[in-house]
Amino acid sequence: MVGVRIDRLVAVLLLLQRREQVTAAEVARELEVSERTARRDLDALAMAGVPVYSMQGRGG
Repeated sequence: MVGVRIDRLVAVLLLLQRREQVTAAEVARELEVSERTARRDLDALAMAGVPVYSMQGRGG
């Protein structure tokens, strides 16, 4: 299970490198996970020191 999450976090990093902005919904769609999982992954990256910033509202 841990290996799956690490793979997913790396996939999120690669997605963020390709695109300047991405929504949690887009991450979820791209990685075929729920939005909640995408948000948790983005939070985990932010806590690890990756400069991930979130915005509330439409498109955030």
